Amino acid sequence: MFSPEGPTLRELAVQALSSVERGYDLLAPKFDHTPFRTPDAVLESVAKALGPLGPFEDGLDLCCGTGAGTDVLAGLCHRSVTGVDFSAGMLDVARRGATGPGGRQPMTADGPGGREAMTADGPGRRQAAAAEGRGGRQAAAGGPGVAWVRGDARALPFTAAFDLVVSFGAFGHFLPRELPGLFGQVHSVLRPGGRFAFPVLAPPPPTSPGFWMLLGFDAAMRVRNAVWRPPFVMYYRAFRLGPVVEELTRAGFVVDLQALPEFGWRGDASPRARLVVARRPDGAIPPQAA
Repeated sequence: MFSPEGPTLRELAVQALSSVERGYDLLAPKFDHTPFRTPDAVLESVAKALGPLGPFEDGLDLCCGTGAGTDVLAGLCHRSVTGVDFSAGMLDVARRGATGPGGRQPMTADGPGGREAMTADGPGRRQAAAAEGRGGRQAAAGGPGVAWVRGDARALPFTAAFDLVVSFGAFGHFLPRELPGLFGQVHSVLRPGGRFAFPVLAPPPPTSPGFWMLLGFDAAMRVRNAVWRPPFVMYYRAFRLGPVVEELTRAGFVVDLQALPEFGWRGDASPRARLVVARRPDGAIPPQAA
């Protein structure tokens, strides 16, 4: 399905009847050959928008999957890049893609290029954290070290050790009631002045086929989760910009919205895609620690 290298319909059905973690473990070897991977055009646009906000020393790719966002950070951060995900299978693909022969290159503002990322220890890891596959090789001369950590985004195993946290395409796996805790976790791992950034696409209008396709997908997932266990949380329409900005503000962030002009404008002159940039103010104390 999708391409000759992608998963079959049967493989997708098995994934959909699994838990989120197990489903992604199964899908991992073929994930980069599906439409679920964040397109390079989005990655390049975000890298271009974040470049002027630097410099950044240490970056975290939240729910990193196979490492597409980690490539963005490798082109922006000078010292270290860490990818965290709870799927061991996705992390294994990410690790092999970054360190193997012909591995991926950092994503810069001008697109892929620059130094190849190698594995090394990341910053701020608590001793009790479960880290997976920390490689002994160092980053290429002058490039950031890259580490892969198995962990839950709702209980991050880090201290305030990052200047930049990014995430791509993962928020559909969190229910709205989980967002306050998730954003609080991100706030806690950022240094004062650090930024949390992620792209958000404008929802399709009700007159478009895309609107009804997403509506139907979410409805099917709700039925699936009502009659089958374990649940597979994946809803495209639950992550809405207005409530998200409100929750980020409650978590202690100062939020800025930037248009991603590469994707054009809608009929009402609003952008088709935005970059949410949430900054932890200097000297801010995480709300849960206040």
